Amino acid sequence: MNGLDQLNLRDVPGGAVLAVKVVPGSSRDKIAGVLGDSLKITTSAAPEKGKANLAVAALLARALGVDKRSVELVSGPSNPRKEFRIAGLSADQVRQRLSS
Repeated sequence: MNGLDQLNLRDVPGGAVLAVKVVPGSSRDKIAGVLGDSLKITTSAAPEKGKANLAVAALLARALGVDKRSVELVSGPSNPRKEFRIAGLSADQVRQRLSS
């Protein structure tokens, strides 16, 4: 995936925080690439009652090879631009796993 070096991705105690741009109501769930400094993710889940946020967290967990409990929304619950904390991985490890 191109542009991974431009991601807003930083180390925090116990893990890393990743900036994500979410597009809910799409035809399928997928990582669409890098958009500016965020990872663009599309999801078929509706943007209501946190359904899209849960779907994105599950997709990130699968893509990064971690348990879904290791991915937590930390900012932007009702905003298309969000930040997710990935427990147990450094920023470099997240970049490496996304590039695979």
